Amino acid sequence: MTLHHTATRPGKLLSFLRGELGLSSSLVKRLKWQNALFLDGAPVHTDQKVLPGQEITVLLEEAAPDYPAEDGPLSILYEDEALLALDKPSGLLMHPSFHRNTGTLANFVAGYYVRTGQSCAVHPVSRLDRDTFGVVLLAKNAHIHAALMASHRAGQLFKTYEALTWGVPDPPAGLWEAPIGRKPGQSLLREIQPDGKAAVTRYETLEIRGGAARLRLWPLTGRTHQLRLHCAHAGCPILGDAQYGAAEAQAVSARLGLSGQQLLACALTLPHPV
Repeated sequence: MTLHHTATRPGKLLSFLRGELGLSSSLVKRLKWQNALFLDGAPVHTDQKVLPGQEITVLLEEAAPDYPAEDGPLSILYEDEALLALDKPSGLLMHPSFHRNTGTLANFVAGYYVRTGQSCAVHPVSRLDRDTFGVVLLAKNAHIHAALMASHRAGQLFKTYEALTWGVPDPPAGLWEAPIGRKPGQSLLREIQPDGKAAVTRYETLEIRGGAARLRLWPLTGRTHQLRLHCAHAGCPILGDAQYGAAEAQAVSARLGLSGQQLLACALTLPHPV
């Protein structure tokens, strides 16, 4: 990705990089060593004087990740020089871990960048559990990732999910505000805890069929397993959820032949084009 800016004031290049272009100090240090800074097409250092009308150019290229780049299926929903939006299937891990270094979405994305000649890294803006499917957004470089995560912290990035549940929430729309904490003795699972971290989900019921419901969910906070826990706590566990679903919901899932939890990340709304 290439950033361009035409100076409208005099000053040192560093002031434009940190101000108008919004680059972090750590990124500026890395770019200096990569010879990625140019003024009117000529390579320069951060102390270079800039005059009004001069063109500043910054090349944002990243090293390949330290895990294997692999060929694998990707369903691309949107792509530009800064972002990659994918439709992640159920059952696929987002990123390699200490225990597994291959066969994840990040491995496949790294392979896609190699095949298409893109000097990009894998920076997830949104993450999904292995068994959740739907839209995930990846930034192609650290600068765009930092900008989007700042928007996320400011409450300007909105995620929308849909879920099939066993049971109907009462009332049919509103807010769930049950706090969430780590389950004692478990490294990954969470539970509703009175002294847990604040967790807020807005919900509405879209459809009711028999004992099942289709819900639309908006996580207003980003706690681990938040939607699954809030649905279960409200008496309407997500169908196919083997960890937080009630026994009856799991029996219904098996009877219907559901192979994974019925939680879809259907939309991700950005505050403005990046």
